[in-house]
Amino acid sequence: MVARADVPNLIGGKEVPAHSGSWLEKQRPADETVMCRVARSGSTDVDEAVLAAREAQPAWAEGTAVARGDVVRELALLLRERREEAAALVVEETGKPEELALGETDAAVEMGLFVAGEGRRSYGRTTTASMPHRTVLTLRQPLGVAALITSFNTPLPNIAWKAFPSMFCGNASVVKPSEHTPASAVFFARLALEAGVPPGVLNVVHGLGDEAGAPLVAHPDVDLVSFTGSAATGRAINESAARRLAKTCLELGGKNALVVCDDADLSRAVTWTIASAFSNAGQRCASASRIVVFDAVYETFRDRLLEAMAALDSQPVISLESMERILGAVARSRESGASVLVGGGRLERRGWHIAPTVVEGAASGDEISGVELFGPVTILYRVAGLDEAIALVNDSPYGLTAAIHTASVHRAMQFAEKAQAGVVVVNAGTHGSEPHMGFGGIKDSGTGWREAGIEALDVYSDLKVVNLVVDPELA
Repeated sequence: MVARADVPNLIGGKEVPAHSGSWLEKQRPADETVMCRVARSGSTDVDEAVLAAREAQPAWAEGTAVARGDVVRELALLLRERREEAAALVVEETGKPEELALGETDAAVEMGLFVAGEGRRSYGRTTTASMPHRTVLTLRQPLGVAALITSFNTPLPNIAWKAFPSMFCGNASVVKPSEHTPASAVFFARLALEAGVPPGVLNVVHGLGDEAGAPLVAHPDVDLVSFTGSAATGRAINESAARRLAKTCLELGGKNALVVCDDADLSRAVTWTIASAFSNAGQRCASASRIVVFDAVYETFRDRLLEAMAALDSQPVISLESMERILGAVARSRESGASVLVGGGRLERRGWHIAPTVVEGAASGDEISGVELFGPVTILYRVAGLDEAIALVNDSPYGLTAAIHTASVHRAMQFAEKAQAGVVVVNAGTHGSEPHMGFGGIKDSGTGWREAGIEALDVYSDLKVVNLVVDPELA
């Protein structure tokens, strides 16, 4: 048995340390104290987890979609029953407020309940053919073994978005969570066993990306890689998986823009800007890190935003490395001629706290305008009108989400049609996806797949086309 302060791997239903006997130290972002040790896995641990998944998958896939949906539902209900315990782990791991952690736990539950409902309608389609007496239909088939590599920012929803549809579609999975959020991942996997998920159908391997993640991606018995994280890591994963033509689903973040028009409700726009840019310490792939404001209301909006931010408390970023990277980008923006209107430094308290930061005067081609910082930093831009706003929104390597605040349905629809983003929001924030909504982006934000919604079934299953030809004379 491992010590209580240690977070082990979970392979084939058993909790085991890494073969090397090595551990990583996990600190709490809120105060820098040590929370636990985490198994530092390598390729041998990955081999064992993939083998366990490969052996468990055929029997799991033999069950009906309805039966698998029933197990998914039990897991979701068990997570709802243990929501306070789950959220407490997330608070420790990430430093986010309890209210936010509880909300994320509830979102993971809702994803499970949504996926479970698909068990009653996991249907294909039938169609006609040019050949007489021929009927064509489609069947959904599992892929096999799925590698699920998750980010730290919303640990339970990140796992739920991948693990629930993967299990439902008949796959077995190996989860490689962020080394920053190991405890919540093992908690989820333990609940899965309690809920009736067979051993080996959901495995967890901890460790660093190059030591555990890379061998998992490259493993010849992994049929699908689903990854949420940075574009740089996503490219490396795509290149590795492509060598054996493995299916790859990448959700790679964004540099999302929120546009404020001259006919916007400015109070509402300010509220949504703060929520989109600074909740979860700005550590959202859908965070509003670029605020594009019409010239006619620019000063008024800026003043209201800064006034509202006076009451805003900070939340820690996930690590010292992350904090230093973010503050370095802000410092370089100053050197390039931008102004920091508020924030821009580390707060004098324990933990990795960055003061919520607003930058003004950065050019669209500057580093800070194009790089995803994943922190509590947003940039103000001034534009003359809608055409210039859309051009600025699209002047980005990313294309995940975008929002516009306007009273004009004409402007809203023009923006929705022209903004290069996978998700467009009118008169709200850049984040807020729900389980029934397909989520994903274009350009450097992903490879075109959508997670959540019924679109997730297309990620975690293959469609088989069946041709049925009958002979009327034999009827």
